[in-house]
Parts: sequence; structure tokens; C-alpha cells
Amino acid sequence: MNNRIDPPVANIPATASSWRQYSVLVVDDEEGMRSFLQRTLASRCGLVETAASAEDGRALYGRIHFDLVILDISLPGKSGVEWLDELREGGFQGDVILITAFADIETAIHALRAGASDFILKPFRVDQILNSIRKCFDRARLLRENFVLRREVAELSGGIDGVIGCSDAMNRLCQLIKRVAAMPSTVLLLGESGVGKEVAARALHSMSPRAQRPFVPVNCAAISAELIESELFGHVKGAFTGAGEAHHGLFYYAQGGTLFLDEIAELPLLMQTRLLRVLEDRMIRPVGSTREIPVDIRIVAATNRNLAEEAKQGRFRRDLFYRLDVVNIIIPPLRQRREDIVPLARHFSAQLASHLGVPPVPLDAGTLARLQAYEWPGNVRELRNMVERSLILGYFPPDALPEGSLAESPGGSAAALDEVEKSHILEVLATCGGNKSEAARRLGVSRKTVERKLVQWGQ
Repeated sequence: MNNRIDPPVANIPATASSWRQYSVLVVDDEEGMRSFLQRTLASRCGLVETAASAEDGRALYGRIHFDLVILDISLPGKSGVEWLDELREGGFQGDVILITAFADIETAIHALRAGASDFILKPFRVDQILNSIRKCFDRARLLRENFVLRREVAELSGGIDGVIGCSDAMNRLCQLIKRVAAMPSTVLLLGESGVGKEVAARALHSMSPRAQRPFVPVNCAAISAELIESELFGHVKGAFTGAGEAHHGLFYYAQGGTLFLDEIAELPLLMQTRLLRVLEDRMIRPVGSTREIPVDIRIVAATNRNLAEEAKQGRFRRDLFYRLDVVNIIIPPLRQRREDIVPLARHFSAQLASHLGVPPVPLDAGTLARLQAYEWPGNVRELRNMVERSLILGYFPPDALPEGSLAESPGGSAAALDEVEKSHILEVLATCGGNKSEAARRLGVSRKTVERKLVQWGQ
């Protein structure tokens, strides 16, 4: 075959500095073509690797991150289109340029439907392949820039979607989530039951480069020990009694995205061993299959237990704990961030009222004071349930909060509760610069109520 090798064309912006951040894998069974592309791209790209078959290319892909794959269709063994199908099924989001000396319209259509970014016939000119590569790298650059812009917008908005709170603890948590979200590292979320670990996991996903890919939550405690391997990794037809057809596992559906393993401490020890291997090899094997499938996912795990202590007692694999504990984020309980209680209550009231099709329940100053004084052993989940119950009933139940659980008030005395109410109203009034109308609006009461309370307290 006559491969015409022309000198680089001046109008192709392929300077060494512009493409140095990208890596390329060339898979072609012709040594001359591999050598040609290696020489052409080596001075332009950060890394260029070559392989003579799909199998050799897969071995390199399993060890190295590639932004672009240049893939010949006609290969010994597995064809380029077949490997392209596997790459896309495995979650590879980079560009793939298919090249071939023998092709027809049907082959080209199949290649593009399989997820090829471009389709080039041999022999080709240098400027032709460089133009195609430039378009691929431009797309990759735009994706990265869009990700950066999303983070900047989040910074300007001062918060994270789904994360409600104004306390110092929540502000620190939001800043940490924003920083960690951009990294590919595994994250372990720690905190009591009901603090909002899944909300934090979703925030990590939505602010990550994987935001456009699936977020798949898994409650490890809700799946029986007999089924959990199949649920996570899938199974082939006939793998066990009742497996009448093949089943894709949750790892498969999370390809390219984030898999959230909630209540990770509940995983059986055998599954902990298998999960450790997946985290190390990034390969899964469906139950009953002899074929391993590469996975490209980010793992976010969560637990309300002390995993270090669980590992020490032999109830959790120590090596898996260290593998999960790359970055840990502790979400504080609601009683340690009382400034967030009122914003959360208002948020849930508006959100659930719309969902249930009922009017919001007014939260007067006394009710808000009681909310802030309560210990909230069930954390944010308990608060949400209480607000929902109030909306269904149409009023805030007097017995909604046990008197014995009021903070700083062992007996739940009326005098102590009045003091909490006074402190809350005066704090809101100070925040509003003494504007009674604005304070009344934030408190959900009338201006006359605020004035009456101030007179009562001699203010």
C-alpha cells in the first residue's frame, strides 16, 4: 500500500505546546503506519503509544489513560469496530478515529454508530489526519472548559445544588466538596444516619467531570448477601438457578459515572474481597462469566459506622478500608449546626408542599425556636419527615418534638423554651439591621407579633 507522507501543513495548529496535555494510542497491524503516526505525533502530543492488535491495545488501555485512540478497522483477531464497541460499552469517553484501506458506506455508518469520532480512508495526507485529531482535541478542551465554567458558576452562586445550610460547618463542607469533586479519587463519606450523605455524594458527582454520566446509588444493606454479587457485577444466562437471561450489574450501568455505595460496612466479607479486587484492577466479572469487563467509574462510599474500628475488630477488611479511605469527608450532625435548621425547615416546607399539592404550614417564631432547641437524633431526615407530617396534617403537631429532647433544657421547661425563642428572634432582627418587617417575613410571623414580643422583653 502506498502511504503518502507529506510534510506538516502550516495552517494546522499542531504545535508541541498545544497538544502536550493529550495522550494517543495508535492500533494498526501495519508497522509502517504505526511508525508514521508515531513520528508524526511524538513531537506534538504528550504521549504516543502503539499496538499491532486490539488485544495489545487493550493491555495498554488497561494501564494508561488515553484521550484519543486511532484505530485500524482490519486487525488480526478482533476487528477495530468490535473493539470500539467494547471501548464504548466499557465507558471510554475519549475520541476514536477509525482508519482503513477497505471500506464501504455500510462499514462507515456502522463505525459512526458505534461511536467513532471520524472515519478516514487510507492512504491519507498528513494534514487530513492532523485536522481530524485537532477536532477531537478541540472537543476534549471544550469539555474541560465547560467543567471549569460549571465550577465557577457554583462558586459565584455561593453554594451547591441540594446542599442547604448557612453554618460555618456547612460552608466548610461545601468548599471541601468543590475541591474534591474535580479529582478522580475514591471518597469515603462519614456521618450519623440521616445527615445527608447521599446529598453530598450527588453533589460530588454533579460538580465532577463525570456529571453528564450516570449517578448510581446502591444501598448495600438493602440487598441480600445471596444476590449482591449479581446486583453489582451482573450475571450471564444460566449462571445460577433462576438466571433465565443475562443481567447487567450496577457497575455496568454506572460506566463513566459515579457508583455510590451507601452503608458500605454492611457488605459481606466475601463481597468486600471482590470489591477490593475491582478497585485495584478496574475490571469486573459477571457471575458465571469467564470474561472480564473493564470499568471506568468513580467510587463514593458512605457509612455511619467507625470503619477504622470495624476493621480493627475484623468485621471489615483492613485493606479495603485503606483503599476506600483515600479522601474522607465527615458530615456533622444537625445538632452541631443549628443555624441550618430553620433554612432546612423552610426548604422542605416549600419543596414538599409543592410535591404534595398542599399549602405550606406557617412556621411561627415559637415553632422555629422549638425546632432549634431540639436535639434531632435522626438528623436532617427526621426534620424532613416532621415537616412532611405537618404538611399532611395542616398544622405543626404540638407533640412533634419530645420535650425531653430539647437542647440545653433537660426538663423542657417553658422558661427555657421562651429563652430560645427570644434569642432566635433577636438574632434574626439583628441580621435584618433592626428592620422589623423584614425580620417578621423571615420568621414567618406578622410585624405585630415581633413588636409584641419586643415589648414583652423590654426591647
